[in-house]
Amino acid sequence: MRDISVQDLLAIEVFKDVPENQLQWMIDRSQHYELPEGELMTRPGEPLSGTHVIFSGRIELYRVQNNTKHIISQLGPGTVTGLLPFSRGKIGIAYGVCLEASQLMTFPKELLKELIISHYELTQALVVVMTSRVREFTELEQQNEKMMALGKLSAGLAHELNNPAAAIVRSSASLKEHLLMQPDSFKSLLSIHLSHEEIDLLNDKMVSLLNNTNRPVLSMMKRSEKEDEILDWLDINHIAGCEDIADNLVEFGIGEADLEELKTKINHTDLSPVLTWINNSLTTERMVADIQEASKRIAELVGSVKTFTHMDRGGEREYVDIHVGIRNTLIMLNYKLKKGNIKVTEYFDFSLPPVKAMVGELNQVWTNLIDNAIDALEGRPDAELTLITRRDKEFVKVTVCDNGTGVPADIRSRIFDPFFTTKSVGKGTGLGLDVVNRIVRQHHGTVTLHSEPGRTEFVVCFPFNG
Repeated sequence: MRDISVQDLLAIEVFKDVPENQLQWMIDRSQHYELPEGELMTRPGEPLSGTHVIFSGRIELYRVQNNTKHIISQLGPGTVTGLLPFSRGKIGIAYGVCLEASQLMTFPKELLKELIISHYELTQALVVVMTSRVREFTELEQQNEKMMALGKLSAGLAHELNNPAAAIVRSSASLKEHLLMQPDSFKSLLSIHLSHEEIDLLNDKMVSLLNNTNRPVLSMMKRSEKEDEILDWLDINHIAGCEDIADNLVEFGIGEADLEELKTKINHTDLSPVLTWINNSLTTERMVADIQEASKRIAELVGSVKTFTHMDRGGEREYVDIHVGIRNTLIMLNYKLKKGNIKVTEYFDFSLPPVKAMVGELNQVWTNLIDNAIDALEGRPDAELTLITRRDKEFVKVTVCDNGTGVPADIRSRIFDPFFTTKSVGKGTGLGLDVVNRIVRQHHGTVTLHSEPGRTEFVVCFPFNG
């Protein structure tokens, strides 16, 4: 291990303007040592021992989340790290492992007060390091939290997309099979001789059925009764394929009276192929409608993701409807809501004017608050999530409320602190509410917590004009 001189410190950018006597004072009072490859310089939860200056080697900082290693950065020669003047951090938040043998100098934390009082230029240099570190760390954590927010949604989103995708595959396969059977029914239809009046009648009837959007919504029992009535009529009139026909006719609101009317308009011998043709047309319509509905659902989900992440816009503030982001967040978290059997109640004031906000960041706020509420409701039989929007003079207030067990009184004052979490290891970083608080402050607003057993409210308040 080589001796460290004032010139070694002056070669480091941060110390280049510090008087030599102050640097020598720091060297004389520091601990000088080497760490072998694989040795840990710091661990999460351990008290910080002082200010570290690295002269040789490389040290990797990383955290472990969900049993996965997340690298924060690599520290090389000339890096100043550890406890710095006026820093609020007192304990380590990450692992620091030597990737190769490293030489360090550690200025003890017990002398920081004397440093601040007696050595202005040296203190100033270390404060610059601290502010740069805070800025870089904040940017990194905000990006990590964005990725974690998307990660929370990905499993549910995959499930939500899988359902309509499976419906499209299923319906398209059924439609293909159905179309292969069409030639036989077409032959039967061609074998009958319909007058122009009968053709117009059938055509008008089919157009009316397909355009009717006010079909009756029947209970299972009522539907079963209707199908039995149709089946009896079809059986009496010797119509082939009764069961399939009955299901379709009931679905499109056709009753026994409609069939009797049709029977009076065409020859009895033509009734079976005509009803078979009607049934085939209705079956095709239902399958196409299923595919259309599933495709629409996928398009809505993709649209929600695009709006939620704001991927096609810049980071500028713009005027938006606050409810769009909240609704999109609910869509993205729908799988977790259904899985937890959580009732969602909305009390929205749709007369609120648009708010000037950074939409992507604001969606992070709704995601973290709603996701925390869902976690708080886990295992509760009467789980309910309540969302409220209202105006308070020139401010908008958004309340996210759950009827979970509540936040214990002894931790309420710490709940917005970075890295504070009540979740089990691997389930939370303790950054969610810190990010919420930071984003809301960027919008010149506040986040407040009101909690008691059976009711927890987070109230977000910020001005309409941003």
